[in-house]
Parts: sequence; C-alpha cells; structure tokens
Amino acid sequence: MRALLIAIAAFALCGHAAAAGNAAKGKAIAETKKINNQTCAECHGPTGDAPTEKDRPILAGQYADYIAKALSDYKTGKRVNAVMNGVAKELSKGEIEDLAAWFSSQKSQKLHFQR
Repeated sequence: MRALLIAIAAFALCGHAAAAGNAAKGKAIAETKKINNQTCAECHGPTGDAPTEKDRPILAGQYADYIAKALSDYKTGKRVNAVMNGVAKELSKGEIEDLAAWFSSQKSQKLHFQR
C-alpha cells in the first residue's frame, strides 16, 4: 500500500513539473512573439483575462498543466483549431511551459474556480 501511495505521489509531481515554466519568460512571449502576425495578448488580452471575441477562452487563472496540454495538443494536431494549430506549431516545449506558467499565475475576474 505504501509503495502504491509513493507511486501515485511521484506521478502527480511529474505531471506538475512538466508544466513548470518561467512566468516572466511566458509574459514576454505572450506580449511580443509574433506568430501569424499576432501575439497571444492580441486575442486573449495582456494577462489572458480579456479575450477579444466570445469564442476565445480566458487563460488567466487556468491550471498550468491544462494550458500546457492544450497547447501541446494543438501543436500535434490532436486538438483542432485553425488559428491555434498554426500558433502552437511554432512554439517550443519550453515556450509552451513558460506561457502556461504566465497565464496560470494571472488572476481572472471571470473564472469561478480561482485557487
């Protein structure tokens, strides 16, 4: 039983570490990296809390693991969105982790599950 609990804890920590990026680098990427002539901030807002269209998600306050997984899935084509597939394709694994760290560290007035 003890071995099982240790294994579960190890897997949980591994999953968390996979999305542990640098929030300051993520902020710089979101604000300045142009992909298809746009930055993340142009569609999702500077902190990810102000999407320019109703069909664009709020990224601020989302779990880093969720954001990293979504971007990775867009990159591989497992998740399909014409704009995001092109954007994610241009991101490195490190940039994905940094963006996930940045957006997850932001507060959202619109999400109800704030940590």
